[in-house]
Amino acid sequence: MTRLAICPGSFDPVTYGHIDIIQRGAQVFDHVTVAVFNNQSKSPLFNVDERVALLQEVTKHFDNVSVDACNGLLMDYAEEKNAQAIIRGLRAVSDFEYEMQITSMNRKLNQKIETFFMMTNNQYSFLSSSIVKEVAKYRANISDLVPPPVEEALKKKYEA
Repeated sequence: MTRLAICPGSFDPVTYGHIDIIQRGAQVFDHVTVAVFNNQSKSPLFNVDERVALLQEVTKHFDNVSVDACNGLLMDYAEEKNAQAIIRGLRAVSDFEYEMQITSMNRKLNQKIETFFMMTNNQYSFLSSSIVKEVAKYRANISDLVPPPVEEALKKKYEA
């Protein structure tokens, strides 16, 4: 049986912290699908298609990772894909309460799919897409925060 995990997120934009979690998940599971969601509570800089394209570019060297866009509930998507697990990254204690609420609801919706939390490497514990966008907006160096294709895409977004 193939062990499939879903790594969900808005990825607006994808950072080295996200890639760290995706890579480590791909070492544990046979296949990881990175599912790009449109978070209704956020105003994204990149549309879903742009985020999917960036993720495909920066994960293309992983043989067992694919990228997909998703609308609707994560647990419905995971069931449709026959996933056994959800991978979530935790940066700090502040993430835990929010993630615990989501995981509890997901468990209520589908008890067959487990959630696995991975602690972000310390070098990325401060990193968030929001911080990256703020720094990029003021044209500061973000080369150690995001892969080159993402850095270029951010520069283009903020040129106008």
